[in-house]
Amino acid sequence: MTSVQVDKEHDGTDGAVGGGEGYQRGLGARQIQMIAIGGAIGTGLFLGAGKAIAKAGPSLILAYAIAGLVIFFIMRALGELLMYRPVSGSFAEYAREFIGPFWGFVTGWTYWLFWVVTGITEVTAAATYMTYWWNIPQWISALVFTVILYGANLISVKLFGELEFWFSMVKVTAIIGMILICAGILTIGFSDAGDTASVTHLWDQGGFFPTGIGNTLMTLQIVMFAFLAVELVGVTAGESKDPKTVLPKAINTVPWRIAVFYVGALIMILSVVPWTHFKPGVSPFVAAFEQMGLGVGAAIVNFVVLTAALSSCNSGMYSTGRMLRDLALNGQGPKVFTRLTKNGTPLLGLTFSAALMLVGVWINYVAPGKAFEYVVSFATISGMWAWIMILVCQIRYRAKANRGELPESTFKAPGAPYTSWFALLFIGMVIVMMGIDEGARTALYCAPVWGLILGVAYLVLKSRNPEGAAFAKRS
Repeated sequence: MTSVQVDKEHDGTDGAVGGGEGYQRGLGARQIQMIAIGGAIGTGLFLGAGKAIAKAGPSLILAYAIAGLVIFFIMRALGELLMYRPVSGSFAEYAREFIGPFWGFVTGWTYWLFWVVTGITEVTAAATYMTYWWNIPQWISALVFTVILYGANLISVKLFGELEFWFSMVKVTAIIGMILICAGILTIGFSDAGDTASVTHLWDQGGFFPTGIGNTLMTLQIVMFAFLAVELVGVTAGESKDPKTVLPKAINTVPWRIAVFYVGALIMILSVVPWTHFKPGVSPFVAAFEQMGLGVGAAIVNFVVLTAALSSCNSGMYSTGRMLRDLALNGQGPKVFTRLTKNGTPLLGLTFSAALMLVGVWINYVAPGKAFEYVVSFATISGMWAWIMILVCQIRYRAKANRGELPESTFKAPGAPYTSWFALLFIGMVIVMMGIDEGARTALYCAPVWGLILGVAYLVLKSRNPEGAAFAKRS
């Protein structure tokens, strides 16, 4: 058992402190379910899809469907690990156990960096949405949002859970509303788009692959970015009241979430408004309402996509403090990050991460037009690292469980390890596509630099305490 093991005998009472972690179990089933749903709906869909539609046309629907299947394989692999041993900061903890301490170190710090960069991405998107109503500098909105979300996360995990519940509720309601409105336009024919709306738009504007299969493959980076954060459910394990029951239910909602919120929504939007009407940098949801002549609807949707961005940034604030504390508890980060407030909040880790997110304010000041593009690629590559580690750890865990060396999980991934290997190959293909894409290539240049920094840091920490438990391979 590790220093961050969840107390399996915990009775699940509200607000109780869980095991040796010191966190308060303030997240109930209602909040975990919405965190799971909200994790699949973010800026990648609401904003990034505009660029992807312009690049690939209706074939983007197929890209989301295939990538969604891969995401389900990843989440079931994570679910198998979580039911074997639910821990907070799970990805790094599993990497330590099944691959080695160095890989746990790299995974923990990389996932922390992912959420810092994602926070910058999302606050940038939120600032962009604000210009729909007010002509104010983006950096001002970015600063205000960062400060507000930081303050909310300081109070308690319960407040974080409530914010995520309502943020996600707004997103879900909006997408379902959009689908129903589009269905009404297609069947009844109201609005400015009523006379031209038709499912034939999915293939009569140059075909289903109007720009070629190659361009569809090139959108996979944007598609995978849209799904980043679905794994956040795993980070909540140490603070959920009944992880053995709640987490499997949340993970099993992944297929229908993707089918409705991505595939379904895009089919309806592209049936009502031809793909040629969409352009990069503009939310396809907002653009669709404007094309329909529903100006008020466009303003409402812009508010929704604003909450989606703030939701993801809120998740980033939550995750970063927990990941830093997990590293510190395992001797792979500064001990000062182990401290918790009376409310069970990792104050110093949260503050340090929020301070780095202020870099987003600076980026919005010096390059407001390019800010979103600058950080999306790096967020994608760092986020996919967590997925790679989840899959590798699940493959190794399953092999040990099959040999009787470890207890079997109560929530086995179907088709594993073959589904996990398929997911790994798919992620590898996405990375190759990023290398081909000139705009995304910069992230691949940054990845080795980050790896070198982590390698040097690990060697320095190990030289100071070579016999420490943090650097010993776990059996």
